[in-house]
Amino acid sequence: MQINFIENKDQLINICQQFSQSEFLAVDTEFFRQTTYYSILALIQICDGKQIAIVDPLAIDDLEPLMDLLYNKEITKVFHSARQDMEIFYHLKGALPEPLFDTQITSALLGYGEQIGYAPLVKQLLNIELDKSQTRTDWLKRPLSKKQIAYAADDVKYLAKLYPLQYERLEELGRLQWLENDFNFLTDNATYAPSPDTIWRKTKGINRLKKQKLAILKLLAGWREELAIEQNRPRRRVISDDTLIGLCNNPPADAAELQEHHGLSEKFLQYNQDIILSLVEQGLKTADKDCPRLPPIIKLSQNEEALADCMMAIVHLSANENNISPQCLCNRKEINALIKGQRDLNILSGWRNELAGKSLVDFLSGNSHLQCSSGQLEMPQNI
Repeated sequence: MQINFIENKDQLINICQQFSQSEFLAVDTEFFRQTTYYSILALIQICDGKQIAIVDPLAIDDLEPLMDLLYNKEITKVFHSARQDMEIFYHLKGALPEPLFDTQITSALLGYGEQIGYAPLVKQLLNIELDKSQTRTDWLKRPLSKKQIAYAADDVKYLAKLYPLQYERLEELGRLQWLENDFNFLTDNATYAPSPDTIWRKTKGINRLKKQKLAILKLLAGWREELAIEQNRPRRRVISDDTLIGLCNNPPADAAELQEHHGLSEKFLQYNQDIILSLVEQGLKTADKDCPRLPPIIKLSQNEEALADCMMAIVHLSANENNISPQCLCNRKEINALIKGQRDLNILSGWRNELAGKSLVDFLSGNSHLQCSSGQLEMPQNI
């Protein structure tokens, strides 16, 4: 298959015109994200099943012809594990390319395993062993070697072969509609928009905090996120999670106490100590009723743990009957929530509800049971 290395705008316009009538395009990106908040885009690979384009965004200032192609709603964009690629496009354009097809998500619905990697999937479906020697390559370095270009091309060459195979199989099984919610999540701007107001929930060590200490964390973590975005630096390089937790556990009352905290350089405090002290003070003054709260930790009794085991068995039965991954249906956390009375759960909506959710609710209500027959676990339809 022909590989076109695209490094100027004329070449880009030409290849985009050639791709513009395609029904689908296999797409992948290479990027670098160690010293920045946003990923640095290093390559964009595209394949229509006939030829491959490797676009060098470091050499082309104006990528608008490519953006027009990728955001064409008449063309399905095919990714494998699309989330990071979509995050890059959201940052570039403030919107997301759609419609989308993710071969990793569909693989779980076709029985190839949960979150299967691209290389194992190519091996399973196409019986081709991919070269993995360039996995940790520096994609920002130029010029790229022939081996690097070939490796990047393979990421879309076989993706373009996987798509029709998976689409046809999903159609045969009547499962195309099952993907709608999962794909909608990937093409929802809210999935990728920065969230300074809620980022505190992702802080390591958060379970040690309560009330005003959580209020301090919410304020500091939100400010850190905004600063990280403004400076385009990883949030951990602005202030580490450990340092944030330390500030919450031992709130500094003044500059002297603040300087005693580890992880805050003199230069950093020179510019930021006033805002940190102000946010700490604001958090301490937060009324109990206004303090953020962590979601309750679900604790099951011994009987409930046994019940959860039985319900997970039902999930596995349904998964086996439908040749899909159990994790694609439901996890233990959702089962625990279901036992405790929560009903706003993925397992109780759409196709998941049809395959397993209704059976789980029936079992909880005493309207069905599990039994062993001829050494096999089964769930009779009626009792």
